[in-house]
Amino acid sequence: MADARRAVQALVAPNGSIDSERLERHQTAAHGFAWLATYVEALRQLLRWARQLETAGQLGELERQIVQAGFGEYLAQMSGGIPLSQVEIVRPADLGIDAAALGRFDTPAVRDLIGRPGEVASLRHRIAQLIRDGLAKGFGTSGVADETLDMAREQFRRFAAEKVTPFAQDWHRQDQLIPIEVVEQMSELGVFGLTVPEEFGGLGMSKVAMCWVTEELSRAYIGVGSLGTRSEIAAELIRLGGTAEQKRHWLPRIASGEILPTAVFTEPNTGSDLGSLRTRAERDGDVYRITGSKTWITHAARSDVMTLLARTDPNETGYKGLSMFLAEKPRGTDDNPFPADGMTGTEISVLGYRGMKEYELAFDGFVVPASNLLGGIEGQGFKQLMATFESARIQTAARAVGVAQNALELGLGYALERQQFGKAIFEFPRVHAKLAWMAVETMIARQLTLFAAREKDEDRRCDIEAGMAKLLAARVAWSNADAALQIHGGNGYALEYPISRVLVDARILNIFEGAAEIQAHVIARGLLGGRN
Repeated sequence: MADARRAVQALVAPNGSIDSERLERHQTAAHGFAWLATYVEALRQLLRWARQLETAGQLGELERQIVQAGFGEYLAQMSGGIPLSQVEIVRPADLGIDAAALGRFDTPAVRDLIGRPGEVASLRHRIAQLIRDGLAKGFGTSGVADETLDMAREQFRRFAAEKVTPFAQDWHRQDQLIPIEVVEQMSELGVFGLTVPEEFGGLGMSKVAMCWVTEELSRAYIGVGSLGTRSEIAAELIRLGGTAEQKRHWLPRIASGEILPTAVFTEPNTGSDLGSLRTRAERDGDVYRITGSKTWITHAARSDVMTLLARTDPNETGYKGLSMFLAEKPRGTDDNPFPADGMTGTEISVLGYRGMKEYELAFDGFVVPASNLLGGIEGQGFKQLMATFESARIQTAARAVGVAQNALELGLGYALERQQFGKAIFEFPRVHAKLAWMAVETMIARQLTLFAAREKDEDRRCDIEAGMAKLLAARVAWSNADAALQIHGGNGYALEYPISRVLVDARILNIFEGAAEIQAHVIARGLLGGRN
């Protein structure tokens, strides 16, 4: 990694500071370095997990095999080529790593971990056997050391198994909102106030707890796991940037589930370029009038309040002119989804991620009280939003881990049941090898995500760590879903099989909360710009 950093820095920061034009020109090298750094941190966290289990006397054969397989595969990719996507492989030469550096990497220990011909197949076969034989025990010891946290995780697993899993496929196929009864039950369990401080009516739990709860809910259905995302973002915005009165007024209502928030940031043709937002908020006495368009707004019709980013300074074209509003709206119905003056909405039909629905919104003089300007000061919106991105991306990574776990379980269940040529298809090497690697990489993504959450809990800057977790976990969710569908064969393409839903649900994870390319860019800029 040190050799890659020096080589890529020479390309994008020859004078010591990053040159934006050079960074764009050498984007593949920079993003390849981000992926390399993500692999390095992922392996560190996998090893940390194993050592923690070893200390507790819980490091069994399966866990040891997971560590060996994870190191072997990632080391092989680091020296041979890391997939940035299905059509992009970045190799050491693309990063400017020379033969001498590769020679230093090619140690006996590395060669042993990568394995000789036939050893990788044997290792994955053994992992698959251990998973099959210990199915009731899961896919490797989680490493949860907190009894309270473990109980909470089990509670949400039971809830998801009883109230979500049996119905998720019908919700998806009928393209309907998650039933409000399920939302209310989640409110009672404290999902929406999980990390809200107790003084404001929340449970005051950690980001690590948020990850475990989110994973269990998303394992059942990504839509349910995502219901808490908007509450997490809204509560974080208010907790960090709101006035004392705004905190007292909004946080208890969000924590209890009395109100459901939605995030209204993205605009047509802007995507991640938030500095180009054009929606205006014009002061008119004691109110602001909002005019403009927003898109890809999740759960917009059913929500009660929007965290809405708009431009309050028309003379400032960049980030400095943006402000955040807590914009109340009436909850819509099927017949009248947007019963608010000055606001209309059109549903966006989507492949997956359907349980909350997506909308494009138009505002024409929509009124927001001036007292609902977050923090009471104009021009702070972008800064306030950036303060929430770490938590949002960690939570998204946890959603991805849940989806990846679900895909793994669906693939394994089908492989054990499906008979071909006189035996379960699990017995075929290319089937059980897929499942073994899915289990290994899911654990890697889980440990990287928990690491980012711990950093956040310790109040350390973790934009890079959160980006790494989201980057890797999203790819694992998609690759697991794709592999599981392949195991299903033609049946996987049938709408009646849940894996068809999981595949289209998994695809969005590489796009929202910052596309994979954006995550890689954030990681590269941070590391190459001097952060260790």
